[in-house]
Amino acid sequence: MKNKIDYSIYLVTDRSVLGGRDLYKVIEEAILGGATLVQLREKDISSLEFYNIALRVKKVTDKYNIPLIINDRIDVALAVDAAGVHVGQTDFPCIVTRKLIGENKILGISASTLTEALKAQDEGADYIGVGAMFPTETKLDAALVNMDTLKNIKRVIGIPVVAIGGINENNFIKLYDAGIDGVAVISAILGKSDIKAATEKFKKD
Repeated sequence: MKNKIDYSIYLVTDRSVLGGRDLYKVIEEAILGGATLVQLREKDISSLEFYNIALRVKKVTDKYNIPLIINDRIDVALAVDAAGVHVGQTDFPCIVTRKLIGENKILGISASTLTEALKAQDEGADYIGVGAMFPTETKLDAALVNMDTLKNIKRVIGIPVVAIGGINENNFIKLYDAGIDGVAVISAILGKSDIKAATEKFKKD
């Protein structure tokens, strides 16, 4: 199953940009607009709240057979039987995360250099999230990655590469020049009034 994952429109959640709208309805609208994978990203909430939100989100993603990835929290990912987990460079090491989640779960790793990407691939990652490609309000401390680095990572490693960071409907297509497998989007979908239409703009065809 892991080899058949479509990373093309990778929705990352952030409730702070929803303007009070219902998270679960918004995710469903994005899926109907073409989102191919959903990452649930929650900061500064209790484990119980994260677990309960993840259970509800998974009902939506399961309805449409869309993989659910949990950001950072391996325990939550395992507790709700999510499709996988995404961890950063300051979270549990990739090799440890793989041991914890097993071989059948999807494991994504954030990387901003070729060295980080190669290490993640060697330690069992299924895909790499490379960024930030552009300045982003959702992660102000993210270092910017240039196109040459993105192209080099994609050329050298043998697992899917998803670009992330400040990606919108006006700049995403140029990233495909690097041969990437998808774009991770937050505000350019979740911050729009028409979620379905906003998501559709990220289709390459």
